[in-house]
Amino acid sequence: MSSVIIGNKDKFHEECGVFGLYCSDSSVDTVELTRGALFSLQHRGQESAGVSVNNNGEFSTVKDIGMVSTVLCKQAVSKLPNGKITVGHVRYSAVEGYSRAAAQPLVMRYIQGSMALANNGAITNFAELRKELENGGAIFQSNSNAELISYVIASSRIDTDSIEDAVIRGVKRLKGAFSIVLSSPNKLIGVRDGHGFRPLAIGKLGDSYMLASESCVFDSLGAELVRDVMPGEMVVIDEDGLHSYKNLMNKTPSFCLFEYVYIARPDSVINGVSVYSVRNKAGQILYREHPVDADVVCGVPDSGIPAAQGFSQASGIPFTMGFVKNKYIGRYLPGNSKDKRERLLMTKLTALKSNVKDKRVVIIDDSIVKGETSAHIVNLLREAGAKEVHMRVSSPPFLHSCYFGTDISNEEDLIANKMTVDEICKSIGADSLGYLSLEGLHEIARDSDIACCDGCFSGNYSADLPKSIFVDKFAKKIEK
Repeated sequence: MSSVIIGNKDKFHEECGVFGLYCSDSSVDTVELTRGALFSLQHRGQESAGVSVNNNGEFSTVKDIGMVSTVLCKQAVSKLPNGKITVGHVRYSAVEGYSRAAAQPLVMRYIQGSMALANNGAITNFAELRKELENGGAIFQSNSNAELISYVIASSRIDTDSIEDAVIRGVKRLKGAFSIVLSSPNKLIGVRDGHGFRPLAIGKLGDSYMLASESCVFDSLGAELVRDVMPGEMVVIDEDGLHSYKNLMNKTPSFCLFEYVYIARPDSVINGVSVYSVRNKAGQILYREHPVDADVVCGVPDSGIPAAQGFSQASGIPFTMGFVKNKYIGRYLPGNSKDKRERLLMTKLTALKSNVKDKRVVIIDDSIVKGETSAHIVNLLREAGAKEVHMRVSSPPFLHSCYFGTDISNEEDLIANKMTVDEICKSIGADSLGYLSLEGLHEIARDSDIACCDGCFSGNYSADLPKSIFVDKFAKKIEK
């Protein structure tokens, strides 16, 4: 029996999560360590999970559709060897679609050996590179960015002296966003695109090195954060330690601001800035920009809570928990009906009546996309007895598409392109509505080590946009 996986399309999905380990201690269970790392990155992707183990140049992989707990259960990983190098991945696909073939890490065997690769981001010249490779005889099993990147690096490796040279040559052909973790037979390599759209950090546990999308991984494993991989930097880890190759791509740094607002975990530190502190500051600025008289302030779990605490600190309005979130329900339900999507919303959040009844409530969320979720949240508070519901949003209105990995593709679906703020407020049933300003958004990230991208809010992109969008015409015929 077939089924369609339906997510909550009224919220933007997280990015993928990547992890790599080069272990110098043979007594360490590298598979279990990698599995633990992916649990810490589960928030970044819930469609598929996988781990590849490099045991003296021989690669063994377990990956499939599903959550880490299911795909990488004890039974599934029990036959994996305890290799020195591992690569792990959790996936949410903004472009490639729901496909087993696109699950990562991707292991490629070619004339110079084997490599395992995991990626976070979106290649904006995907269509041009794909056509070029196909004209050269390449056969693709999926529409994933990771497979394209693997081909580009493998083709460069044929006539270069080392894997390092091949990666450097290959990534210079790529445009857009990518944070890559790659294992060659003897080395672990990490690369961050020249803009630094997506995060990638270096950690250390004893004499062993790790690469991960977020520093929260290192905390959970008892490791320490060394630093971020810089935009345009490649790091290579081998038996001699860590080696750095900087300024490989001459680009303008442009870290995705939505990582700070929503995607990253609040206990991560990215580009030298605590994600929690950034969200807390957003709440403080929200009160400055959109003050309101109220009895309590609460946040939509999870990313809205730090902003709500900041709003409370700035306003003096007591913070309280307005909702209980069911953490044991997935993002997806089988089927494709509206009823099932609504059931997912209903079961994810429950209002705490004792905290909001007969009160004027300020509710803070990270974003409004179509408005359906916001209307549901406001209605939950009304049904719980709230006298007034004032919504505040810790980001500006979404007006434009994102081409660098975040799932914002159809501008026609964005409610802010159809209605004014007052109209949106009426549509969701709130007593008032206020968004964080674009200036306020940049203020919260003022301490970041690199500049940030606000293209989905302002329409001003700091990187080249795709010249064409790849369409798999053969896959469309099969789907019909």
